[in-house]
Amino acid sequence: MTLLGDSETLAVERSMGELRAGRPVLVSQGDAVSVVAAVETLDEAFLAKLEAVASGPLRLVMTSARWRHLGMVADRGAAVILDQPINTKRLAELVTSDTTDVTEDLSAPTAIELASLDLVRLALLLPAVITVPVSTATREKLAALCRVNTVAVEAYRASRAARVRIVTETPVPLEMAPHSKFVVFRGGEGMRDQIAILIGTKPGEPDPTKPVLVRLHSACLTGDLFGSLKCDCGDQLRGAMAHMAEHGGGVILYLDQEGRGNGISNKLRAYRLQAEGHDTFEADEILGFDMDHRRFEFAASMLKQLGFETITLLTNNPAKIAALQQSGLTVVGSQRLTGRLNIYNRGYLQAKRERAGHMIDKALLNAAKAGE
Repeated sequence: MTLLGDSETLAVERSMGELRAGRPVLVSQGDAVSVVAAVETLDEAFLAKLEAVASGPLRLVMTSARWRHLGMVADRGAAVILDQPINTKRLAELVTSDTTDVTEDLSAPTAIELASLDLVRLALLLPAVITVPVSTATREKLAALCRVNTVAVEAYRASRAARVRIVTETPVPLEMAPHSKFVVFRGGEGMRDQIAILIGTKPGEPDPTKPVLVRLHSACLTGDLFGSLKCDCGDQLRGAMAHMAEHGGGVILYLDQEGRGNGISNKLRAYRLQAEGHDTFEADEILGFDMDHRRFEFAASMLKQLGFETITLLTNNPAKIAALQQSGLTVVGSQRLTGRLNIYNRGYLQAKRERAGHMIDKALLNAAKAGE
């Protein structure tokens, strides 16, 4: 322990910030150390600097989802050796192309490389890294770089996922629920702020002695704020608020998990791919993401701190129900939320039903198709 807290947690969070800022970090396991850079931050000058410090081959490491899209099997991700000087066009094809022939030999990722993929995912960057082994002498010259070990990265998610604390709370009268309150929590992965909105139309709502209506709502900038027709998120948020206001109040957890945990930039990259004809999960796979990277342990912790442990969940997603039950909450029931269907979001909702098991009425989807 130091005045700055646990040194390993500090190293992980500093490394996340460095990668987002476009700077490389040192990742170590035992005596082995590699310089790691997020591919999306690289340019030719940066690549040349990486080549200059390398004591071995530069390797491109990508997730199993990305390799799967390219027709390759790689259970935990895989790496390929990059010829020097690096062919930047080929690098771009491997990382971002919809389709490309893979002629390179794949090899299993090292512990350093797996930890590096975790770091860029936590930093909400594209899940692709270049790793560069460096000699002991070179490490001394790179002492200014942030350094983190693989054990710290592996432990980070579990240690931080449920660690949230209340920062502030205040009454915020809402149009449909004037006795509402906002509670700001800080924590979860990446130390982002999470919001609990306690919906109430009169004092004492919601009542913690009764099963409370709860909605876990992942932030959706495009749908919640701008009324995007590509999803039903805004409708679900406002529908949940209206339902709670009419039924004794409730709690909305507004979670900073944009794009199913991939971040706003990757969500909009996925939107571009959807515009080219891919469904929402195919688009994420092309970018290297699995179906859903969200975790809900910290949501359960938020509810417990607020005094709500017996809930009725407003959701179409069975994974949310299971996650809260596994976190020790009593889920006495669930209610579906249906937004407006249109020609822009029908395919999105159909993919969620067919590929992710969301409880969306097939008859509604068919009715929307008939009306197109």
